[in-house]
Amino acid sequence: MSDVKLTIGMPAGSLANPNRGGNLISLLEASGFKTRGYENGGPTSFQTVNFLFGWDGRPQEFGAQMMLGELDIAIAGDDWIEERLAELRIEYGRQVKLEKVLSLKRGGVRIVGIGREEDTADTIEDRLIELTAEKKLITVVSEMPYMAVEWMQDRLKAIGKFDEFSSWSVQKYKTPPKIDSGIVVYETWGKTEAKVKNGGADIGIEITQSGSALKNYGLKIIDEIMTSETGIWINPEIRSNPVKLDLLKMFLLNLYGTINAENRVMLLFNVPVEKKAVIEQYLTEYNLYAEEPTINPGKSFAQYSIQVETGNPEVPIAKIRYELIKHGARSIDTVPLLSSIPDLGAIEI
Repeated sequence: MSDVKLTIGMPAGSLANPNRGGNLISLLEASGFKTRGYENGGPTSFQTVNFLFGWDGRPQEFGAQMMLGELDIAIAGDDWIEERLAELRIEYGRQVKLEKVLSLKRGGVRIVGIGREEDTADTIEDRLIELTAEKKLITVVSEMPYMAVEWMQDRLKAIGKFDEFSSWSVQKYKTPPKIDSGIVVYETWGKTEAKVKNGGADIGIEITQSGSALKNYGLKIIDEIMTSETGIWINPEIRSNPVKLDLLKMFLLNLYGTINAENRVMLLFNVPVEKKAVIEQYLTEYNLYAEEPTINPGKSFAQYSIQVETGNPEVPIAKIRYELIKHGARSIDTVPLLSSIPDLGAIEI
């Protein structure tokens, strides 16, 4: 047995909270990777497998750690990976390639540009036209300062003002500006919206889901920079290590199976032989099976099994069970699914 381990960046913060973060702990356990210590701040270990090593850290750091080879893969939001890649690009001149190989269908947020409700401009371009006409130094507050720099540069290019405001500086909040003209981005550690509301900066970048908290502060969204969700990111160099690549495929396939099974159940039911044609026509009409329904034939009855989405409003599960009974099915059992893996092609590495 090889002693090679797959080193995984395990994100601290809300994702490690069993009551928040989309139940990451439960997702890992259901996939066969039960953790110990993670929910208490670490150190994280895996109880049921010996080929995973958990490296506890902040998702803000995982991009750099994967670049350096400290981590093979990381569980992180798209936004924090992109922020670190932006820093490496514009601060250090390093073009780093990382890949997202699986969405965990959790932690969906929007990264948006924000301004005060009383500002006349409703778009970032209009706001920048106003600001560039009034001042030489534009201030921005953001927890993702390097993403903010690239965003501002892109929007300044769109209005033909980049050359005049090409200088930039990333600084701690309200430290003396290092430049006389251009863009100063103040890095914040939360409550970005309060700084924009109270006039601490011209523009802000915020992480939001519905935008309701921004409205409570009297702020408005003037641009959408990106959407983000939690996923599995890798250093592509892992492909050159066959043992680690195989471990990665095992990890991803089992995670995929659990995610794919969420909000799905298995319906098991008996069908009299004389009703088989009617039942199969109904199943076909509503696309209630993938390749073909699973059938265990018997002398007088056949047992069928199909997967059903529990949250599909077009074909509600209650209606499916009722229609099956009406068409002659009997003894319908509804069984929760813990995992559903179609084939190895479900993951692409």
